[in-house]
Amino acid sequence: MQNHIPRIDAVGLTTSKSRGEAAEAAFLAKAASLGFGVAKPWGDSERYDFIIDSGYNFWRVQVKSSQLHANRCYDIKTSGWRNRLYTSGEVDFLVAYIIPENLWYVVPIDAIASGTQLKFYPPGSTRKSLFEKYREAWCQMACPRDENGPSRVLVRRLCQRVRLRNRACPLCAEGKR
Repeated sequence: MQNHIPRIDAVGLTTSKSRGEAAEAAFLAKAASLGFGVAKPWGDSERYDFIIDSGYNFWRVQVKSSQLHANRCYDIKTSGWRNRLYTSGEVDFLVAYIIPENLWYVVPIDAIASGTQLKFYPPGSTRKSLFEKYREAWCQMACPRDENGPSRVLVRRLCQRVRLRNRACPLCAEGKR
């Protein structure tokens, strides 16, 4: 059973650096509560923020967050320092935390085109993000689907939720994840 992770309200966090650090703390708590092993590289030199251990694989994860609701959507940058876009050679997943909604989007870096921002819309909006299918899609990092394997990850896979037991998971690109 999942432990409850309280939402992190970025009240009093006045810089983007401090908000990013709060989002990273929330990510660490969320990923650990789901059973993932979580490691933080020393310093700020890597293009990723965390390494996630699913029991099957190690994943490089970049965490981004948004609390501003501009133009009726939340924007997440797909670049880092000096606006250099993240690549699959540097990062496996970009995990977007939408702070006011307490929502997580686990987006494979290969699913991100060359754009500089991802757009997410609040629940109930008439518009849907191109990345909506990645909402709370932690299961991508937990595959393969062998429930009796070494993984102690506590997420139900999308393929289990939509009864696709004998077919490939729709989130896993050609079974690679």
